[in-house]
Amino acid sequence: MKNRGLLLFLMLAFYLPVSAASGTYVITDYGAVGDGKTLNTTAIRQAIEAAKKAGGGRIVVPPGTYLTGTILLASNMSLELQAGAVLKGSSNVRDYSLPGEGETFSAGARDTASIGLITVRDAVNVSILGPGTIDGSGTSFMDLEKLHNPIDYLPERTRQRRDFTDPVFGSDDGPVLPRPRPERMILFSNCKNVVLRDLVLVDSPCWTVHLADCDGVNVDGVRIHNNMAIPNSDGIHCTSSKNIHISGCDIRAGDDGIIVSGLGDKAGVSEHVTVANCTITSRSAGIRVGYGENDIRDCIFQNLVIYSSNRGLGVFARDNGSISNILFSDIIIDTRLHTGHWWGKGEPIHVSAIAQTGQKPVGQIQGVRFSNVQAKSQTGIVVYGVKESVIRDLWFDKVALTITNGPLSETYGGNFDLRPTANLSTNIFEHDIPGLYCGYVSGLRIRDFQLRWQGDLCDYFTSGIKCENFEDVLIEGFDGTAAPTGGDSPPIELINGKGATIR
Repeated sequence: MKNRGLLLFLMLAFYLPVSAASGTYVITDYGAVGDGKTLNTTAIRQAIEAAKKAGGGRIVVPPGTYLTGTILLASNMSLELQAGAVLKGSSNVRDYSLPGEGETFSAGARDTASIGLITVRDAVNVSILGPGTIDGSGTSFMDLEKLHNPIDYLPERTRQRRDFTDPVFGSDDGPVLPRPRPERMILFSNCKNVVLRDLVLVDSPCWTVHLADCDGVNVDGVRIHNNMAIPNSDGIHCTSSKNIHISGCDIRAGDDGIIVSGLGDKAGVSEHVTVANCTITSRSAGIRVGYGENDIRDCIFQNLVIYSSNRGLGVFARDNGSISNILFSDIIIDTRLHTGHWWGKGEPIHVSAIAQTGQKPVGQIQGVRFSNVQAKSQTGIVVYGVKESVIRDLWFDKVALTITNGPLSETYGGNFDLRPTANLSTNIFEHDIPGLYCGYVSGLRIRDFQLRWQGDLCDYFTSGIKCENFEDVLIEGFDGTAAPTGGDSPPIELINGKGATIR
């Protein structure tokens, strides 16, 4: 009997891929071909299925370019892309689908275009590791000859009226028009203990990495280099997740760089997120915090460089979820105006609370601090609350800002962009541009704010600091003036408030 058992074991080992015996599943052992032409979805799924039956393992992608549709990872798996390996998403939207409920990977699949390239659901202990590359083929889903330009504002409310965003002033920044496309490149949904490390992620068709309802994620040394003209090609999007740590990343995204939001179908909270030592360029905000029904709290963003972005740092209350205890520190920001439909108008810092629907009240923003920030921009800092949601306990400590004109200052500048709001008239509208504007604030602290105006400026630049509808404001150590083009505008302008102290 012992001899028969040994013989059976040897026979099984003979028929298994050699690598599987050590818990390693090389996709070429299951028929994958790295020629950049062969569709390898079935072969990669078979390697993953073999690892799943064994309780987990290493899925290895060797050097070569492997075309694939959707693949689904499971618990206790590590997808490892070796140096020279490229996992390339198919340019055919029909290749993005998942197996039906209860079916194995080799069975038929649903045609679901919203599914992305790599999907992980309800899993623990999952890693995706480099140094190889994942290519989303995003540009192939775009119409590069047409602009994406929905009119979600009233042109007559803007400073430029009907000329606002006219392509005659340029279209180099896009955004281009999407065709039907996968919605995510990598999705982790309701997962725990996730690691993304030393990866190169390029040309995502929409969100690059989506962390949804996750707990315990480390993202380290990841490079995201997207086509900057693709709308919604966000870098790392965290929705209702907690204990997320992002560090050492280089993110170049056609929309927001890193996002922490309270979006999601499940009740929960976004909390305990740290982002450090990253460089980011974006067509929207480098860092965006906000949106969703769930609260966002206790997050730190530090040691960052944000450059050539439409916005630098943004905090947005638009739904029921409130935002509290957010710290931004030791950050260099360079923002400018961009052509096209991108949200934002060059603000280095933007904080706003205004409902995006008429049916639900907007949450509160409280306890946000900006410390040791050096910025250069083509517009001022905007803090915009409303009577129903006053922004409370907001600190600007050691912020230095230089404002200058740019090539689009006349054709795009001199407006506040609050999109999305419940009313088209408040989405984008003409407004004077102080160095720092604050409306509907309480407990505002401005300490050691340095403001410089540079070059020939537009005449819509006005005061150095302007606060209206305020309560309990401290301005201490302001080093700056009104804009040279500001006419009679004072360095500090306080309107309709109480409890102001200036030192």
